[in-house]
Amino acid sequence: MADERLTSLPVPDRPYQGPLAVDVRDLDEPLPPIPVKRPPKQAPNVLLILLDDVGFGAAGAFGGPVRTPTAERLANGGLKYSRFHTTSLCAPTRAALLSGRNHHSVAMGHITETATAAPGYTSARPNSATPLAEILRQNGYNTAQFGKCHEVPTWESGPTGPFDRWPVNSGFEKFYGFIGGETNQWSPALVDGTTAIEPPDDPDYHLMPDLADKAIAYVRQQKSLTPDKPFFVYFAPGATHTPHHVPEDWIPRYRGEFDQGWDAVREATFARQKELGVVAADATLTPRPAEIPAWDDLDPSWKPILARQMEVYAAYLEYADHHTGRVIDALEELDVLDDTLVMYIIGDNGASAEGGMHGAYMVTNAANGGAEFETPEFWSEHLDEVGGPHAYNHYAVGWAHAMCTPYQWTKQVASHYGGTRNGTIVHWPARVPDGGQVRHQWHHVIDFAPTVLELAGIAEPHTVNGVTQVPMQGTSFSASLTDRDAPEVRHTQYFELAGNRGIYHKGWTAVTKHRVPWDLFAHGTDFDSDKWELYDTTKDWTQAHDLAAEHPDKLAALQQLFLIEAVRHNVLPMDDRAAERMNPDIAGRPTLFQGTTLRLYPGMTRIGENVALNIKNKSFDVTAEITIPDTGAEGVIVCQGGRTGGWVLMADHGRLAFHYNYCGLLRSTTTAPDPLPAGTHQVRAEFAYDGGGIGKGGKVTLHLDGTRLAEGRVERTHPLYFSFDEGLDVGRDTGMPVYEEYADPHGTFTATINWAQVDLGDDDHNHLVDPAEHFAAALRHQ
Repeated sequence: MADERLTSLPVPDRPYQGPLAVDVRDLDEPLPPIPVKRPPKQAPNVLLILLDDVGFGAAGAFGGPVRTPTAERLANGGLKYSRFHTTSLCAPTRAALLSGRNHHSVAMGHITETATAAPGYTSARPNSATPLAEILRQNGYNTAQFGKCHEVPTWESGPTGPFDRWPVNSGFEKFYGFIGGETNQWSPALVDGTTAIEPPDDPDYHLMPDLADKAIAYVRQQKSLTPDKPFFVYFAPGATHTPHHVPEDWIPRYRGEFDQGWDAVREATFARQKELGVVAADATLTPRPAEIPAWDDLDPSWKPILARQMEVYAAYLEYADHHTGRVIDALEELDVLDDTLVMYIIGDNGASAEGGMHGAYMVTNAANGGAEFETPEFWSEHLDEVGGPHAYNHYAVGWAHAMCTPYQWTKQVASHYGGTRNGTIVHWPARVPDGGQVRHQWHHVIDFAPTVLELAGIAEPHTVNGVTQVPMQGTSFSASLTDRDAPEVRHTQYFELAGNRGIYHKGWTAVTKHRVPWDLFAHGTDFDSDKWELYDTTKDWTQAHDLAAEHPDKLAALQQLFLIEAVRHNVLPMDDRAAERMNPDIAGRPTLFQGTTLRLYPGMTRIGENVALNIKNKSFDVTAEITIPDTGAEGVIVCQGGRTGGWVLMADHGRLAFHYNYCGLLRSTTTAPDPLPAGTHQVRAEFAYDGGGIGKGGKVTLHLDGTRLAEGRVERTHPLYFSFDEGLDVGRDTGMPVYEEYADPHGTFTATINWAQVDLGDDDHNHLVDPAEHFAAALRHQ
């Protein structure tokens, strides 16, 4: 029975009211011991595992073509949930999962980069929705998060905070991972607590084993020092979001296994899913959308390229599952696995269709107008690099659709189960002894938090830090852990994302797809013209047979129910805009940096593009005061971006130079003729933008103490972004290099930088970014 006092957190300290004496030796009875917070004795350890962008039909545990021995091991000793649902997008799913409330109710109606002033879309979690981790922490749990956090508003994601919504101020005592939608797995933008750190300078480093190592070290220390306290560990590695990075020796495991193409893979997956019982025996395989070509109709030159993309993805998913298994092994070695509630959610949404019809070798290419470079000839030349540190790769739409077998559509399509249904496993031998079974009860990510609270015997608080809480909207599914025939407890659930929307109610679904995820420029405001579909999922497991024409009254009733739920949970006004959402002033969200001059100092590194001065499609100058010893200077003065694109002002072989990298494809370097002289000097690079549109070229001029040294030219520039996880650096190129020929691997500057400054030039602003393209670029990397 939960302690009702704990419905108000924190519990007020109660002063001692007993007898006192001048001399402690004169007390008639000893003073009561100092209390320590502990949850009820029944409270289990909790390990929440959340993978990224994995469709229902990818993992072998749910019939997919990718071997996932850890998931299968946990399922064999636990339960598979075949009808578990997400929101169809990462940040909304994560916000809902950790709060027990619908994503619009906690202001995460879309990704943080597209936040607006509408209550359901600000991306700023309200203080009336305290997350599960904080409730557990205040009840005596140790709490830690490892991996991805995409719930921090963009204007709060910089090194100056505020840090109120970062994991360490959202209930997690320990955070090690990255902030944002994605990161380079070979050179991630790591954060420890709120401090940015660099990964080890190791050519074999990869983020996935690092996260597992950190989680293992944490649980070992926690159980060593406080064995009487349970832990809540949230392990969310960011795999298998783009980029699909995996050690080279894992890829041959899947060589040739996808040569038959995505249509055959869907058919084989569907057959296995029926054998496993994770779909109904009489289910129908939904058709491939007309927008996706049949494998047999593809140009033969593309087939080996597309097959390789899927081999890399499969290796990445198995690699992620393998290192997740190392965390499970550690719990077993500590003899706490049986007493740990493990929930393994295989994907925060459906598989990602944001790679385009032919996939992407460097995802920045498509977003910055360079997709034409990725021809079959280019792919063939670089095919062995896919998955490695020189690529930033994503697979084609056809594979994403196949990884969502047997359902329609993919990630971002909140209306259909391809976007929202994710295989989920629960493992807890101490309380769920009958492993290897499948549960078909219908659930949603908002059900996780209330389930944990019920199992732990902890009350859901009505007040936290003096703020009255909005009740959790999830429903505990604890009864189904021990009763395969437990009645349904979730009868109604709405879905909405950028106009794709639907409603589930007592087995029926009414849904409408407003846009497809790979056509990132399609948007409109005429929601009334969207065509609704109707499915009876008690008879039609996969939403394959549209009954809208046969049951118009039922459809109308469900459409009305969607509107009721939409009003209740801050879905309205629905928003599919591009221009307004990408302009912070119009959208109504703050920006961290304002102005046309950014002053920089040594030690400032990896300042993200969301919080730095935007120099794209503009003229700009980079100026620095440096002090050079008699031995000369070498390395980075100021740089921005990385291997996917960027620029650097540097000393190259002692000479002042400016290098521009367009998507890793086109490079130009302007270099002064003579080495920089010793002493204190002001160096400067001026970039005069051509104008007349976005992504154009410009003239580069180098100066030393006001004297012109050299001129050069950049033929093409990035119109939208350099990287979503690199940044602006002073004195060192962190992450992947902008320039591949530094004398030092990170181009560490060998002289002294006193200060540096980036200034925007005076432009006529006839080269503004198309807001729809900016919106599309943000969606490719959420």
